[in-house]
Amino acid sequence: MAERDTDTAARGRKVALLIAGTGVYWALATFIGGQLGLDQRTRALLDLIALVGFALAIVKIYQIWRSRQNDQR
Repeated sequence: MAERDTDTAARGRKVALLIAGTGVYWALATFIGGQLGLDQRTRALLDLIALVGFALAIVKIYQIWRSRQNDQR
């Protein structure tokens, strides 16, 4: 049981790093895009990349949740 908890905790930390990294990327991309005067199309692409990162995090959180639900049974 302890091994499963350790695995779940490690997966949770990876998701936390994914969320934090995506947030930092998004903030930097927005700031740098404004400073460089990138057009709206390029800035929208950078926003979509960040959106994919956040969506991936949601999927991974759901997988962790389902794994914990199955372990409790």
